[in-house]
Formats: sequence, C-alpha cells, structure tokens
Amino acid sequence: MDKEQEFLSEQEIEELRREIDALVANADLRGKIAQEGAQGDGTEDFLDSLDPLSMTDNGSYVRVDPDHMQAFIFLTPPDEEKGNYTKEELLDFLLQKGVTTGYHQSNLAAIVKKRIYQREILAACGKRVIPSEDGHYEYMVSPEQYRAPEVRPDGSVDYASMNTLENVKEGDVVAVYHHGKVGQDGYDIYGNTIPAGNAKELPQLKGKVVRSPENPDIYLAAKDGKIEIKNGHVDIQTVHEINGDVTLITGRIECVGDVMIHGSVESGVVIRAGRNIEIRGAAEAVSLEAGGDVILCHGIQGANKAKIMAQGNVFADFIEQTNVEAGGSIQANVIMNANISSDGQVILTGRKGAIIGGYTHAKDGIKATEVGNTAEVRTVLHAGCTKDFYRQTQVYKKKNTELSRQVKDMSEELVNLRKKSKDSELLLKKLRMLEAQYRPMKAELEEVRAKFQEMEKIIAQTRESEIVISGNVYRGTLISFGVMQIPIERSTCFMKYYPLGGMIESSVIVYS
Repeated sequence: MDKEQEFLSEQEIEELRREIDALVANADLRGKIAQEGAQGDGTEDFLDSLDPLSMTDNGSYVRVDPDHMQAFIFLTPPDEEKGNYTKEELLDFLLQKGVTTGYHQSNLAAIVKKRIYQREILAACGKRVIPSEDGHYEYMVSPEQYRAPEVRPDGSVDYASMNTLENVKEGDVVAVYHHGKVGQDGYDIYGNTIPAGNAKELPQLKGKVVRSPENPDIYLAAKDGKIEIKNGHVDIQTVHEINGDVTLITGRIECVGDVMIHGSVESGVVIRAGRNIEIRGAAEAVSLEAGGDVILCHGIQGANKAKIMAQGNVFADFIEQTNVEAGGSIQANVIMNANISSDGQVILTGRKGAIIGGYTHAKDGIKATEVGNTAEVRTVLHAGCTKDFYRQTQVYKKKNTELSRQVKDMSEELVNLRKKSKDSELLLKKLRMLEAQYRPMKAELEEVRAKFQEMEKIIAQTRESEIVISGNVYRGTLISFGVMQIPIERSTCFMKYYPLGGMIESSVIVYS
C-alpha cells in the first residue's frame, strides 16, 4: 500500500470534522427539545420525527460563503420509500452544519413543496451591519495649508497656481459639524453578532471662530484675514497684501503675519514675515525671511546676492544664483548655480526637474530628473548630515563625557562629606559650597546629554537618506553623504545613491 493511502486526505479530514460538529450541534438541539418535551408541551413527537440527512449517505450538503453571511443547501433526491423531505428535516440539516440564524423560510418551504433538488438554493442569510458614522466637519474653506501646484501638459509644474493664503471675512461660514450616527448591529448565519460600533464625536473647533446663535453646529470666522486650520484649531491672521510691484521706493517690509505680493519684487528689497511670504510675480536679488513657507510663483534670479531663509518649506518655479536655507523641504522645477540647504528633502519636479551647478544639500535626501549638463559644470549633491553637524556632535560627545566624569567625582565627594560633616563645621561649609556647584553642573550635564542624544538620533535617521535621479547624471557631478563623496567620472542615468557600511553604494532604478 502506498504511503499516501495510509492517511485520510485533507478534504476527508475536513468533512469528518464537519460531521462531528454537526453531531454535537444536533445532540445539543435534541437535549433542549427533550427538556421542553418533559414539560408536556407536545415536542416529543417532533423529536422522534428528526431523522437527520447525511451528506455521506446521499450527497446533500450545505455551503457557507466565506463571510458567513449566506448558506446554500443542495439536496440529492430522497429514496422512493422516503417520499419527500420535510421542512423540519431541512432545518435540522442546517443546524447540523451550525447554521442557526436567518433561515429563508419561503425558500425552504418552496424546496419541500416543489421538490427542488440537485441545485443550490439560498437557505439562510445573515443581516449586514450598518456601521456607525463618526462625527465630522465639513469645511467651507480648505483645511490644507496650501493648494498643490498644477502640472502643465508638457510635464512642468506651475507654481503660480499655488496659494497659501485663503482669506475670509468676519461672519463667513468656516465649517459645519455633522454629528455621528449610530448604526445597527448585524449577525451572521452562525448567530454571531456583528457590532456596528460606537459613533465618535469630535471636539469643538477652537481658535478664531464663533458658533452661530441660530445653529451651534455652524462655525463662523471671528475676524477678517488669512485662515489656516490645523488639528482642530482655526487661526486667522492679518495679511499684509500688496497689489502691485515692490521696489526700493517701497523699501523694507516687515509683518508679524503673512505677506502677499501680487506683483514682482525688485533687487535690494528686504521682506520679513512672521508667517508665510508669497510672491506672485518674479523676484530678483531680494532678501526674504519667513517664519513659515516661501512661495515664489515665477521663481527668483538672485545674481548671487539673493537670500531666502524659511523655517518652513520653499516652493519656486526656478531658483537661480540664490542662497536658500529651509527648515522644511525645497521644491522647484529648476535649480541653477544656487547654494541650497534643506532640513527636509530637495525635490525637483516637472519635465526638466534639473539641478545644474552649485551646491545642493538636503538632510532627508534629493530627488531630481537630471543633474549637471553636457558642459560638465561642477554640481555637488549632498544628503544626510553635514561635516559641521558631525563636528558639533563630536564636541557634544566630548563635553558629555567630561561632565559625566566631573559629576560622578563630585557626587562621590559629596557622599563622603555628608558622612564626615556632622562633626565638623568646616566640612559642613565645604559641603554646602560643593552642593551649590553640583546642582548647575548636573543640570548642564542633562542638557548636554539630551542634545547629544538628539543629534545621534538625527544622524541615525539620515542614514536612510537617498539621492534618486530618474534621468541623466552628467560627468562633473559630485555625490556625497556625510563626510563621504564620489565623483561621477562618466555620464550615466536612472541611478539611486545611498550610504551603506561606511561607503556610498549605487543601483540602477528599475521601472515596472
């Protein structure tokens, strides 16, 4: 006998398990009916009439959908001496298979009456759950910080279509709250309840909004200005708006809120904003400082004199001969001969997506379509932490080690003095002086240690940074990570560079 024939197949084992489960279920049902029959309610005759159908005897079966929401019964014609099945027999057969709820009474009656055999008929159906709906806000203004730029048909990106500033008037509807709706529980054919869950409500909006006296679910703007919604807080700031060009005659512009200029900005102009700066026209050799984002819809030609400093992101059609520092990411169509530094990513979008010349640094990585040009102009790309950051980390590491040693020595000396100072006024005085020195030193150690740990965490995170170039990489380009660098000696394309094991590795981008 073959080894395979010594055991039941998986299908035979599964069928055996089902039959055992059915026998257990039927035994429970018989016990319940027998108990009721003992009370004299006339169920004994019904108990005697139960003659369960057997799948192994005549091929009848019950099929249940994977989600346990529907059961289908398939019957083989009974023997001639049997006559016809009864509805009670069908119900008992379903019970054997664990189907306890949602019987399709009309279908079962039709099977018996019309003698429907050798085809699957819906015998039971569960009740679909109607899930509860959480409360939500319907915003009448965009809750996003800025609208995404439009992609032109030629593949370039139109940054003029962006706008960080959405203005409202006092009394304008900001949001409408829709309360949660409680759903309805469902159940499957096995009698298991499918809970609808609870409807969660959101907290009230806070900030520069008031609730309508007619309907407290309607929120109105409390003042005129530029609106921004973050994490359930509404902020409305005064906007310094200029409908025209800004020249040296206009002079210096300073605003605690947002600055929006609908024209161009001439060389020599200085603009400082506590929040965002948006220039709808072109920008020349200007100085821009923003506590938030900077958007240059038509780019900037800086003549190696322009400077942009933003605590947030920088968006521009192009950046040419400009120094840019951003606490967030920098996104543009083209960067040419510029000095770029980003604590986030540098992303070149659009059909060109080119970085040509200059130095581009991004802590979290760089993505571009092309880097360098056929003239082999020197183009430096750097990702991860800078050399200065590594040097600063080493300074904090050394300081942390020295302070740890000093604090430990001082702590041991304090312990000894506390034991001896009880019998000496001189030692007690020395103890107090030492304690006065110990407290600020320990506080300094905790501060230095926290800073050192934060810097180490940043270094660990930047090890995942990559430089991805989805087009040409021309000779003359220098790829660098941290203190490592490799020159591109021969033009190539479709490359990804990343640090690994103290070296810079590269791989070809594969497009599916």
